[in-house]
Amino acid sequence: MKKLESSLANMVIVLTVISVVAGGILAYVNQITAGPIEKIKAETLNNALRSVLNADEMPQVSSTNSIDEFTTVYVTNMGVAVQAATDGFGGKLKVLVGFTEDGAISGYSVLEHAETPGLGAKAGEWFQKGAKGDIIGKKPAEKALAVSKDGGEVDAITASTITSRAFLQAVNQAYQAYSGTSMDAASSATPKASAQAGCCQEGKCKEGQCQEGKCKEGQCKEGTCRNGACKEGACQQASCKNACQQAEAPITCGSSEACGRAKTTENN
Repeated sequence: MKKLESSLANMVIVLTVISVVAGGILAYVNQITAGPIEKIKAETLNNALRSVLNADEMPQVSSTNSIDEFTTVYVTNMGVAVQAATDGFGGKLKVLVGFTEDGAISGYSVLEHAETPGLGAKAGEWFQKGAKGDIIGKKPAEKALAVSKDGGEVDAITASTITSRAFLQAVNQAYQAYSGTSMDAASSATPKASAQAGCCQEGKCKEGQCQEGKCKEGQCKEGTCRNGACKEGACQQASCKNACQQAEAPITCGSSEACGRAKTTENN
């Protein structure tokens, strides 16, 4: 067999063939592993939801609201949990945080991290109930979580202050998405999340009670009363909410119909 002549053209051809074959192999491997990887991620999320919501059985997700690329609100039949992420010491630190109806942290789970083993990697246990940096039961609404070095009340992971700050920042961001207090002014894409996570905050319904568009005490109708949605200035927010709540058919706060009914309420 004649030896292939060593030339620039032959080298380009050989390298091209190798690249095409290697690319094909990688694409095939990616195709056959994509399904199992997504299945594992789904199982991890489901188990995390059960853990952070302290549920006896697997929670059923009724709706999800993506606030941005890294923040997602999960509304389930067992409560509300939020996924958030920040940059840790070694890379992205992704957490899932569960909240009670009064805005307290019910649990958390670290979904992904690239922190140093034995140091920042302890975040999965360090802040759990009964641990040194215990955050379970704390309410970010009363005071944003911060490490003691920054004037907060949470003990940082030993020799891992950067990871601790990143973790607490993710938890604070999760609460902001849950309560609907952080995104409304910056983006028009968040009213749906606000309606579900912060519905009737100034009414009888407590924070987090508006699940699947219905408040447990019946103050909201189909999730149309949104916190801070009465923006026309023609009627008071409380009156607008009352008009929404008393309507035979659900109407949206802030609409001309809602404010019209609110004016009637005020006049009476």
